[in-house]
Amino acid sequence: MKEISNSELVVLQQLWQHSPLTSSEVVDALEKSHDMHEKTVKTLLNRLVKKQAVSFEKQGRVYHYSPLIAQQDYTVKESLSFVDRMFAGKLTPLVAGFAQKNKLSAEDVAELQTLLDDWQKEQK
Repeated sequence: MKEISNSELVVLQQLWQHSPLTSSEVVDALEKSHDMHEKTVKTLLNRLVKKQAVSFEKQGRVYHYSPLIAQQDYTVKESLSFVDRMFAGKLTPLVAGFAQKNKLSAEDVAELQTLLDDWQKEQK
């Protein structure tokens, strides 16, 4: 999967929320929420198509865009990349940093504990 810029990600997020969307629908949504201009949005859509992150279907004179990348797959890839770059592939320093700054809620801790318990069961 090719790298996706922050601006391209904004467009992709719109498509993950609602798709297929016409270019006009994407433009309307992003003009309001991110103050993006029509030409910028269309350029970003074209880049995403070239990167094979988005597909389109032409119906008459209208293009309907849909994501080719699942949001979950993208999130996992980017999360792993972040941990590799910032923490040499080790997750513990990331979680420890959040814990030390009191950025983990009781719900976060419970979810992490459940994940760890499930992982331990799978290892046996």
